[in-house]
Amino acid sequence: MGKKRQKRMLTFQIGLLAINVVVVMFISIFIYFTTQQILHNYDARDFLDGVVAIPWRPYDKIWQCMLLLLILIISFAIREFVFPNNNKVVIATLACDMIAIMGILYVQGFNYNGILLLVFANIIFNMKSGKGRFFFIAVAVVSFLLADNDMLNVNYRFYSLDVYFHYYNSSIQQNLFGLYRILESLNIILFVSSCMTVITEQNNTIDEVNALYAQLEQANSQLHEYAAMSEKVAETRERNRLAREIHDTIGHVLTGISAGLDACVALIDVSPEKTKQQLEVISNVTREGIKEVRRSVNELRPDALERFSLEYAIQKMISDMTSVSDCKVYFASEVSNMKFDEDEEMAIYRVIQESITNAIRHGEADKIWIAMKHQESEILLQIRDNGKGCDHIKSGFGTRHIKERIGMLGGKVTFDGSKGFLVEARIPIRWGETYD
Repeated sequence: MGKKRQKRMLTFQIGLLAINVVVVMFISIFIYFTTQQILHNYDARDFLDGVVAIPWRPYDKIWQCMLLLLILIISFAIREFVFPNNNKVVIATLACDMIAIMGILYVQGFNYNGILLLVFANIIFNMKSGKGRFFFIAVAVVSFLLADNDMLNVNYRFYSLDVYFHYYNSSIQQNLFGLYRILESLNIILFVSSCMTVITEQNNTIDEVNALYAQLEQANSQLHEYAAMSEKVAETRERNRLAREIHDTIGHVLTGISAGLDACVALIDVSPEKTKQQLEVISNVTREGIKEVRRSVNELRPDALERFSLEYAIQKMISDMTSVSDCKVYFASEVSNMKFDEDEEMAIYRVIQESITNAIRHGEADKIWIAMKHQESEILLQIRDNGKGCDHIKSGFGTRHIKERIGMLGGKVTFDGSKGFLVEARIPIRWGETYD
């Protein structure tokens, strides 16, 4: 419930309580004042001949009603201001209200049962659901039906307010009846208005809930669409990543085998023994390559990186390549004792691997120089060869994946084919802890 609605409901409750306090005190004071008038004018005998019963000690009725009304006011204050929205307090104070109101009805001879509307209003305002609500409503309905002066006078003797009104002349009677009916009508109007307000607020709440539900449904539908789109994007990225890993691994292994077999072709007529040794080397490299392919498919991370440091993995890759080809690879690193994250290690390793493979396969290079430097928050990686180079660099599978790998880390890569071939990559590094 919003603050405006709470304030509106509280205003109706205070209004109902105030009008009932006025009506109850009006009846009590009116009975006492009329009794004093009868005694003062010595009209007691004539008055008693026309009544069934009279109130005992009318003055006492005034302070008794005041005491019961004070209990109602205190109960209301505790429920609304001291312990608001407390179910146990609501039940206890509503029970207290019922007892106080039944006491007021009895003291006033059941001449005014409109005060029971205050109970209905308090139940509607403070009890939203539960068995307790139906219990209080049932008690209030039964009390409202039974608390009628005319019906009770059939079996019991209670004084009638109308008799006291008729004591006065017709002009005063009309004024008194008019004032009393106005107060009764105000009580009913306030009660009906408060009920209409509650119904309107509940309808508004239902409309708000329906609107929020519709928004939730729309958001849920959009979320499903986004999830499906994200899944497709993830599948595409994973497919591209798999393609890069398989290309890098198989391409590197096959290039080494091809270079080794070329060496065997050149040596077989000159030195069969050396050819045999070369074939053994090729066989070992092939087995390692098969393991690497299997591992790449399963885990997509080089086995050397899994077991060793990045620098050692690079050295081993260079050693395997040079052992099966005539190409000499020189590796110089100014970065030492630094720990990279897995994605950074993978990018550096694969860029070097792809560059060596391209230099031998496409550039027909016999010398490759690799340099890795630390520049502020970046790694500068340069791979240069003495191959035939190219005037126009075409974006092949290998170079495209080099760009993609570096791009995923927020880095940049450039290619230069004017003198041999140069790959220069700048890779931002999230520097980790040093290790020995």
